[in-house]
Amino acid sequence: METPRSAETPETPAVAHTAGVLGARFAVIGVWLLLALVYAVAVPETFLTQGTFQTIFGSQQALVFLTAALLCTICVGEFVDLSVASVFGLAAIVLPVLVVDHGWGVWPAAFAAVAAATLCGLINAILVVRVGVNTIVVTLGMGTFVLGIALWAANLAPVSGLPGEFAQIALYDVGGLPISFFEGILLMVAFAYLLGATPLGRNMRFVGANREVSRLAGIQVDRIRLGAFVAAGLIAGVGGVLSAAATGGFDPTVSQSYLLPTFASVFLGTAILQPGRFNPLGTLLAVYFLATGILGLQLLGVAGWVANVFYGGVLIVAVTISTRLHARSGS
Repeated sequence: METPRSAETPETPAVAHTAGVLGARFAVIGVWLLLALVYAVAVPETFLTQGTFQTIFGSQQALVFLTAALLCTICVGEFVDLSVASVFGLAAIVLPVLVVDHGWGVWPAAFAAVAAATLCGLINAILVVRVGVNTIVVTLGMGTFVLGIALWAANLAPVSGLPGEFAQIALYDVGGLPISFFEGILLMVAFAYLLGATPLGRNMRFVGANREVSRLAGIQVDRIRLGAFVAAGLIAGVGGVLSAAATGGFDPTVSQSYLLPTFASVFLGTAILQPGRFNPLGTLLAVYFLATGILGLQLLGVAGWVANVFYGGVLIVAVTISTRLHARSGS
């Protein structure tokens, strides 16, 4: 007669392990769905609308490009690039200033704006990688310097007046969402493919994990670090141009307001899909998670200061939950 299996069968640890891994990867997504459900019950007349959906998914283009720019340097071990928001703002203000105030064509001005942002990334790279200056010092200084240049160029005021047809590079409607939403998706998917399926991406991961071991393995560590800073400037510049196109201009005083959400999204992304690792798709989901939370609070009539509390609090709680689930899974 066959004896019944006890609760401690060989399958049980495997099942628990799988459940723990899945929980670690998707815990924040579960919280996101729960948050949306709470808002749907609390304010159904305003939250359960097409406008809310379009606001959440159609207005985060700037943050998507900024997080991608920050990921470029974080993935190679440069964790604190404090200049990305200012570089983004520089590109976003150079474009309308050249077009509106100096009569440039919109496409040459857009190219010049992206080039200016890329140059900022190159200067960061030279100072950090070649000269050996501390990353925080360089990027904080660069961010402050570039912000000052942007304010000077704009004469401390918003600049608007870009041609309406130029806005279509960001606002062209595709299925009820602006094309910039899909541009951001494409950027993050391509970035994820680069990191996960190409030699360059694997080398970036190796450099981020241990520079000395990577150098001994024959990887061109400094070249990869240089390229990461330049790519960060380029992506921030493209994002700035798209943002200016969408609004017809830009206010340089608001660029610094993007810095906290950018870092919050990138670090929250480490709790999604690939726990403990910076990853583009997790970061993309984190952007929309935070957008949902902030918009819901606004619809509930909560004061504006709660945004900072939400960014900080949710980041800590979500990462803690995911880390504990990941540790429990034993992976």
